[in-house]
Amino acid sequence: MNAPLKHRTVSAALLEEIRRRVLDGRYPAGAQLRQDSLAEEFGVSRIPVREALFQLEAEGFVRISPHKGATVAALSAEEVGEAFELRALLEPRLLEHSAPRLTEADFAALDRVLAEYSHALTEGETGRWGELNTQLHRLLYSRAGKPRTEALVANLLQECDRYTRLQLSADPSELARADREHREMVRLCRQGEVAAAVTLLRAHVAHVAGALKVFLYERPLPATPA
Repeated sequence: MNAPLKHRTVSAALLEEIRRRVLDGRYPAGAQLRQDSLAEEFGVSRIPVREALFQLEAEGFVRISPHKGATVAALSAEEVGEAFELRALLEPRLLEHSAPRLTEADFAALDRVLAEYSHALTEGETGRWGELNTQLHRLLYSRAGKPRTEALVANLLQECDRYTRLQLSADPSELARADREHREMVRLCRQGEVAAAVTLLRAHVAHVAGALKVFLYERPLPATPA
């Protein structure tokens, strides 16, 4: 039983590391991800590498073709817009169901994420912004009791993370705004003002979508290789 468990652990670790490198731009859109090179770099066989790449393809981070192998996927501006449209539909619904059920332990966890976000903002730790943003949103929705919707939103947050990091790095004022709005959402949920929290969340997602649209218009995304 130990060997399969170890194998699954290796695959999961590879998946997390490759995803992280895509998110922080180390593997940019269009970059080839060669199984043999990755296996050599990480000191593993090609089997867990292949499994990690297949999972990343399912998540939308990688495109795999018979002739070119695996390449880092790029989202078009239209796809980014669609992702935010879906977030605007799904996230308020999750928050509406989750907020009344959040516990003191949940709010303590949210406070920790907010503190870490503020620290990352002060220290300029750009690599953590997307990770902490995703953590906070998922915690807010964690009591919704809608696992399929939560899984869809988690995937959307990861997709959007790649590009919001670029936009936030270019305009630090957006980071401070996000911090303020996150804190206000948590405060409203803690006070039981669910409708106000949902309204703010809709405005929050809409603002990020609009700011990102402007950013992408000024700096078009690279096309995904055919």
